[in-house]
Amino acid sequence: MRYFRRTDRDPGRAPDRKLLRTVPGLSFPLLLLSLFLAHSVFAQDVGSQEKELMGNGSVITVVIHDGSGEPFSSTAMVKLFRGMTPSGQQNTTRGVAEFVVTHFGEFTVVASAPGYPEVRKDVTVDVAGRTQVDVYLRGSSTAAGVPGRPVLAPKAKEALDKALRALKENNVREADKYMGEAMRLAPGNPDVLYIQGVLSLKQQNWKQAQTVLEKATQLDPNSARTFAALGMALCNQGNYEAAVAPLTKSLQMDPAGAWETKWALAKSYYHLQRYDDALKLSQESLAKSDGRAPEIALLVAQSLTAVGRWEEAAQTLRQFLSDHADRPEATTARRWLDQLAASGNIRSN
Repeated sequence: MRYFRRTDRDPGRAPDRKLLRTVPGLSFPLLLLSLFLAHSVFAQDVGSQEKELMGNGSVITVVIHDGSGEPFSSTAMVKLFRGMTPSGQQNTTRGVAEFVVTHFGEFTVVASAPGYPEVRKDVTVDVAGRTQVDVYLRGSSTAAGVPGRPVLAPKAKEALDKALRALKENNVREADKYMGEAMRLAPGNPDVLYIQGVLSLKQQNWKQAQTVLEKATQLDPNSARTFAALGMALCNQGNYEAAVAPLTKSLQMDPAGAWETKWALAKSYYHLQRYDDALKLSQESLAKSDGRAPEIALLVAQSLTAVGRWEEAAQTLRQFLSDHADRPEATTARRWLDQLAASGNIRSN
């Protein structure tokens, strides 16, 4: 599934003979939010205990502690994300929540409880087996008397959970059905609005995604992923100038950021002719994506070309062709290499 539209326009030439000025539609393996990556963003990450025991997955055990280090006695909500993609959510039982994941990589645990600041913690899962994550929820003076995040009623939570499962299975029709029920039961819940926005992005309904996600950011102004998704919705509409603010805000709140967010911001910068910024972020995104979206290399090549680093752009394109000659983007990469050679900006092989 992809966040950015694919276009067939040639890059063309600027008066100064710089090539590749037009960025082709970028693909984001999703926000669930690849929201539209090289693999379906909603590839199922959460598996079963049976898979873990057979050696095909890993269990992430999240242990919630209070400020004194004791197990958290109240119920906390724990969400698991892979990049921007939600990979499951559970209420704790005696301070513990467990998730079985069928893919290795970087995950983020988000824990929250009424009256406590939300806590995020990154975890790397690179081997089969069990990984424990300890999270500490500590009250603060500002939290006293402040209502916690809205709690979903059981029927709304059930509908949202079914929608999440359907999204992970790439069953858009089922997800749409259950999200309709969740929206009917809890139209003002920021989590419901976020997932609805993600679904709209998956359906390439950019405007609807923008509307829903704008409301979600108003209700929850501390959600980095919601701002990232909003920025992607704007970017997909070609509204690059407007996309910069929410994407930047997302990375300010979460400096590590999801590579999808950096890719979207890099694309926006490129279209706004902020080529140095586009180059820096596209290189970071490509490195952080860990091979999940190799087509980011095309944006890196475009940005290198825009700043006059012709040979490096050519080398980036050659490496892409060497590693990914079977991908659809290979045709574009070959064409751009030919244009660079024809322009006299690189040495002919």
